Amino acid sequence: MKRALNFNAGPAALPEAVLAKAEKEMMNYQSLGMGVMELSHRSKEFEDINDRTNSLLRNLLSIPDDYEVLLLQGGASLQFSMVPMNLLEEGASASYVLTGTWSEKALKEAQKIGNAVIAASSKHGNYKSIPSLSEFDIPAGSSYLHITTNNTIYGTQWHTLPESLNIPLVADMSSDILSRPVNVSSFGLIYAGAQKNLGPSGVTVVIIRKDLLKRSKPELPSMLNYQVYSESKSLYNTPPTLSIYFLMLVLEWAEELGGVKQLEMMNKEKAALLYDVIDRSEGFYKGHAEKQSRSLMNITFTLDNEDLTSVFLREAEESGFIGLAGHRSVGGCRASTYNAVPLENIEKLADFMNYFRNRN
Repeated sequence: MKRALNFNAGPAALPEAVLAKAEKEMMNYQSLGMGVMELSHRSKEFEDINDRTNSLLRNLLSIPDDYEVLLLQGGASLQFSMVPMNLLEEGASASYVLTGTWSEKALKEAQKIGNAVIAASSKHGNYKSIPSLSEFDIPAGSSYLHITTNNTIYGTQWHTLPESLNIPLVADMSSDILSRPVNVSSFGLIYAGAQKNLGPSGVTVVIIRKDLLKRSKPELPSMLNYQVYSESKSLYNTPPTLSIYFLMLVLEWAEELGGVKQLEMMNKEKAALLYDVIDRSEGFYKGHAEKQSRSLMNITFTLDNEDLTSVFLREAEESGFIGLAGHRSVGGCRASTYNAVPLENIEKLADFMNYFRNRN
């Protein structure tokens, strides 16, 4: 079978080694005569998967002991509501830095819960950059500051993360978690949908400092309460067992590769190849993001006009490239180069982009 050259933004490519192992175990996990998705979530076998996943996350991301790891459902979009429901203190505000569509949505949901304000924004520049720390205006008494570390639609990424704040830093890391080392101790809470760098859709990772669990009020609905999930080891209700199993396999794959530092080195090499094609094209390809804010995960660019863009996308698909159309809200093109996208696929895309440019 010929594998597609998958550049989808999410759900995205999974490592072939992970898919091969899952295929092998799909019908018969550990000689049980059942697949993982058929196991009881109360069984020892699934509890082992759950514990192994937790342990791998802690090791790969160097998560300190005073942080809890939760495996939830509902995607990052549910966290837009759960974060303020659990962390926004009575009479206080929550501060949000706007760097794209997803941070806008996070703010909108938070405003339904309480007082949420804009601490900084790059919307005036069509989200081509990340605001500098000097631009922040955080009201006194804010319960937390929320950022989105990588912006899939606009192709920007935080390369200098806020540190030493006097309030908890909350980060949506859905599209760049596990792609580079981060200092978890700088954050109060990190959340990430799995379907870009961690596995298939269906499971969301939440990493929360344990002292913040005290903010989760008992009157919250149980299914929206971080404290409830913490006390039950993320097994309060039936979890997304198959997605967690895939998450475990992806984490094992990352560990075997050499961990997050090795993944960062690979991701920098992949992104550099495509940005080099863009920068050397003499304006034929135009990168959306300003250079100092460019994402290592989502390379966004445009061509001269919509007709030429349509031809590019059509010929790219005919050549086996999938998922290169930009988000419907901004158009243009986007190549998502997550951890599982192999270097050889990037090299093929770079060759195609040069070939297309030479012909047009």
